[in-house]
Amino acid sequence: MKHQIGGHDESNFSYSYDLIEGGPLGDKLERISYENKFEAAAGGGSICKSSMKFYTVGDNVITEDEIKALIKGSEGVYKPVEAYLLANPEACN
Repeated sequence: MKHQIGGHDESNFSYSYDLIEGGPLGDKLERISYENKFEAAAGGGSICKSSMKFYTVGDNVITEDEIKALIKGSEGVYKPVEAYLLANPEACN
């Protein structure tokens, strides 16, 4: 997979990037844009708010089931990172 970094904003704890090649793009998607923002959680820790935008090739249409599968695949990346950081809090320093 190939990603293109869109940017980051340290003061707002946010970053963006695009998936531009490979992975789940197949022949229907030109790219997927991701935006992530981290906020403090009320009970400690943080919350990551994410959004995804899908850009199709030509007149292709993505079904609701395909969108759900793409979201589930993205969540699969965050869960191991979360588990690692919870087990290794010193990694954040």
